[in-house]
Amino acid sequence: MIRRLFGVLLAAVVLFAVVSSGCISPGGEEKVTVTFLSTQLNPPEERAFVQEDLLKGFTSETNIEVNFVPISYTDMVTRLEGEMQTGKVTIDVIGDLHGGMDYMASKGWLEDLSTMPKLEGRTFISTFEQYSYIRGQKAYVPWMSATYVMVVNKEAFQYLPKGLTEEDVMKGTEKWTYDALLQWAKNLKEAKGQPELGFPAGPKGLFVRFLHGYIYPSYTGYQAKEFDSPEAVEMWNYLKELWPYVHPSSTTWDAMADPLLKGEVLIAWDHTARIKNAIETKPDQFVVVPVPRGPKGRGFIVVLAGLAIPKGAPHKDEAWKLIDYLTKPDTQVKVLEKVGFFPTVEEASGKLPEGPLKILAEGVQAQASTKDALVVMIPNLGDKGGQFKEYYKQAFERIVLNDEDPATVTKEIKPDLVKLFEDVGVPVP
Repeated sequence: MIRRLFGVLLAAVVLFAVVSSGCISPGGEEKVTVTFLSTQLNPPEERAFVQEDLLKGFTSETNIEVNFVPISYTDMVTRLEGEMQTGKVTIDVIGDLHGGMDYMASKGWLEDLSTMPKLEGRTFISTFEQYSYIRGQKAYVPWMSATYVMVVNKEAFQYLPKGLTEEDVMKGTEKWTYDALLQWAKNLKEAKGQPELGFPAGPKGLFVRFLHGYIYPSYTGYQAKEFDSPEAVEMWNYLKELWPYVHPSSTTWDAMADPLLKGEVLIAWDHTARIKNAIETKPDQFVVVPVPRGPKGRGFIVVLAGLAIPKGAPHKDEAWKLIDYLTKPDTQVKVLEKVGFFPTVEEASGKLPEGPLKILAEGVQAQASTKDALVVMIPNLGDKGGQFKEYYKQAFERIVLNDEDPATVTKEIKPDLVKLFEDVGVPVP
């Protein structure tokens, strides 16, 4: 009898220890912890939001714990490769940018997510959805995005060129072209007596992203591959014609929020984070619109992060539940509000309250949803990224500011530009 009682007590102690360790929940179910490696949301403030707010909501809904592991891209690839080689995979979910996903998919490390259950109640922006298919498989689910856009002071709509409407600009129709922007800029200068178009072309400005990621692909279809093509020469000649209608202080401006707020310009291009203050300060005065299109399409940069499941993930179903949670419209709105990354689902915009965030989000979504979208990613060149940007700056200064021949300048620069990609071993974009 005493031995039987001792055995019961011992079993109870063991069960208590197992429950306390998190292996079994008090309700008797096995408690699962999903391991989530992410190269995104790693800065201290963003990490605190993820761990103390975002993922706690998921755990309270599902009773699934999440071990959030902020990690660099290099360390993540090294760890995943090691686990794939040993066959002992511990990672359940990966959060990374498109370029990283492309590499991991090329290695055969990612599950084809097309076999997973449908994610209900959301419509992924079509451009992002297309990019999430790599080498014929659904490699990842679009998670978060960032980009660069144009901001228009509503006053500028009074001076639109003939044949271009406010709706054309707001929706990014085929009539909203770089030629139309030139005519609009001419109209503004004539009416106002000074240039009213602005770019962040100062020492720390991001104008170089406009050059390689916006106007180059819009005219040539590529960022660097056709750097010295006849279409590129046409593009540089266009910029030379446009520049007299660009505010002369543009070469000193690093961000466009202040010039917009001060009324120094009525139209500006910049990163969403760098025009956010203007929208927040005077949300009734500004709208965010898609960039114009060129002969090859509407080129623009998307910083796109996705969520993937490695092959052999130990908790595949629970991982999918986490991906489901992170891409719900309500969750995406919370991420935008707290850390400024934009939603990848169309329904999120409808859940934003009226005001600055909605203005930004609707402009970003309108650009991403244009039929002629020509999405490009910032090339992953590692420590050679600075030199990549420098070549475009050199071309701009020599051709536009110093009036050198674009055909000569681009032919001189292209071999060095192409060599950067050859040295790193990636295709010329």
